[in-house]
Amino acid sequence: MKHPIWKLFLHLAFCCGFALHNVHASPQSNEPEVRQLWQLLDYVAVDYAGAVQNGSVISEMEYKEMQEFSERARSQVIALPPHASHAALTSIVTRLQQAVARKDPPLRVSELARDANKLLLAAYPFPVAPRSVPELSRGATLYKAQCASCHGAAGAGDGPLATRLEPKPIAFTDRERARSRSLMALHQVISQGVAGTSMPAFASLSDADRWSLAFFVGTLGFNDTDIKAGKEAFARDTAPGKTLPDMSALVTVTEEELAKAMPPTTARAVVAYTRTHPEVVGQQKGQSGIALSRKLLQGSLQALKVGDRATATELALSAYLDGFEPLEATLDATDRQLLIDVERTMQLYRGAVTSGNLAAASEHARQLDVYFVRVEAVTGKDKTDATTVFVGALTILLREGIEALLIVIAMVAFLRKAERPQVLRYVHAGWISALAAGGVTWLVATYVVSISGASREITEGLSSLFAAVVLLSVGLWMHQKGQAGQWQAYLHGQLSAAMQKRSAWALFALAFIAVYREVFETVLFYSALAADGNGSALLGGFVTGLVLLSVIAFVFLRTSARMPIGKFFSYSSVLIAALAVVLVGKGIAGLQEAGWLMATPVDGLRLPILGIYPTLQTYGAQLLLLSAAVIGFGFNVVKARR
Repeated sequence: MKHPIWKLFLHLAFCCGFALHNVHASPQSNEPEVRQLWQLLDYVAVDYAGAVQNGSVISEMEYKEMQEFSERARSQVIALPPHASHAALTSIVTRLQQAVARKDPPLRVSELARDANKLLLAAYPFPVAPRSVPELSRGATLYKAQCASCHGAAGAGDGPLATRLEPKPIAFTDRERARSRSLMALHQVISQGVAGTSMPAFASLSDADRWSLAFFVGTLGFNDTDIKAGKEAFARDTAPGKTLPDMSALVTVTEEELAKAMPPTTARAVVAYTRTHPEVVGQQKGQSGIALSRKLLQGSLQALKVGDRATATELALSAYLDGFEPLEATLDATDRQLLIDVERTMQLYRGAVTSGNLAAASEHARQLDVYFVRVEAVTGKDKTDATTVFVGALTILLREGIEALLIVIAMVAFLRKAERPQVLRYVHAGWISALAAGGVTWLVATYVVSISGASREITEGLSSLFAAVVLLSVGLWMHQKGQAGQWQAYLHGQLSAAMQKRSAWALFALAFIAVYREVFETVLFYSALAADGNGSALLGGFVTGLVLLSVIAFVFLRTSARMPIGKFFSYSSVLIAALAVVLVGKGIAGLQEAGWLMATPVDGLRLPILGIYPTLQTYGAQLLLLSAAVIGFGFNVVKARR
């Protein structure tokens, strides 16, 4: 047999009760079983070619094992806990079993098994990569102490104890076996051992040590010539890096699989180099920006192909919110039309996914890939100059801060006009608390838990809609009091009751919401710009933005102080109603980006600073709120004249 140790491990694993159980448990509680299922499917993908060629069985024993493994895989998938992707996963594994029974070509069987594993990881995720870059020197030390006595100093299976062991230890230097061996599979065996053999489990080692050992063992099938060729391949071409975009891809890929995407000699060299120098892949590479968008979009399209619309929609939203959105500020300052094109095509792609139109989704995905190449050319490493960073930082601060600033200073101006300085502290406490809460939120999201893009957009969308409703009512109220001297009666008769503690806390809440909804997103965008370097330009844009916002606040407060209170009420009501229109547009857009509301793209004006986005839903919501404001103002005027 081609891989006796691996097959013995799988057989014994099944016999010892590794089959999935506890159907009602959460996916996380089934991590060991899901890992074992992943390995089983990976084995079928790799080894089926040794059983069937050209529709004929070339190894009866191998073929019986493939039949058994595909059947067991289907049974184990059926026993998995409930999930939105469970039916799709069951379908694809059933097709895999049928393909094996029909003796389909190895390429087809391999594709089905790989697709099943991708969907398995998406539905029942578990860590597939080390948390930090493995240390091969540490792996070498561990190998010498724990493994060399059996597998030999050079990994040839000729250690001092090898002659007394049955079955014999694996020769890691065997090139044929090295071609089909993934680092994740090595990590699995190191962690769990191989039942029925002298291979023990090294569970006492830390996970980092087990990964370091797996990486070192994974290099023993290669030589210095392979490693040198791999280094040269990375130096002269970007393709190897794109093929292995992150650490997860590195630990799950095999040389045999990689050879389908590039010449076999190059594949061998790339695997040799990346396993001996995992830092060239980088743990964070592909975890942000366009690389992340591409990865998630591919996963979304793959999920749609197997009929899993829920996962396809979720991944499509994440591709935009977690991958592309942090680049918006930079792109807006360099190529606004490209930004609009990407946003529109993303919306069209999500619409196609929602309707289950695979052909349209595939076409939109293809177009997005073209756009992504252009985005990388504009925002990639060393592509963002100081001017772009400065403009981006300035634009972000003005865009995200101006509505909050106007709302807060309008309240301050009103309280000063009303001669109620004792309530001002509630407003100031509101916006100061919002700044502090925004900073804490960023720290928690950065160092404690992960806050998804969808969560951010839902928070901003709902808070924007809430603030818009409150501002519209306040605007209508202020406009009413500004008509025919009604403000005098209000000040003398009602203000003392209105400014009780409950109303003061209401002003605190409005100030807090108005500011908090902007703070975290501003920090997010600034973090993305900071990654491009040009720290002085970023600071310059930030300081310039603060100066401009301060000037706006000064002019507004100075003008309002000199303005007769009747006019102040009337003019402020119009400003507040306008802010409500802006916020309702931003709120609808945020919920669309989070997938809560449908988006119907149209050709039209896009002006985010005014909450204007080219979709029917945002246009309609702003028009509806504007109409309500106009009707309310008109009613106030007619009532005052009577």
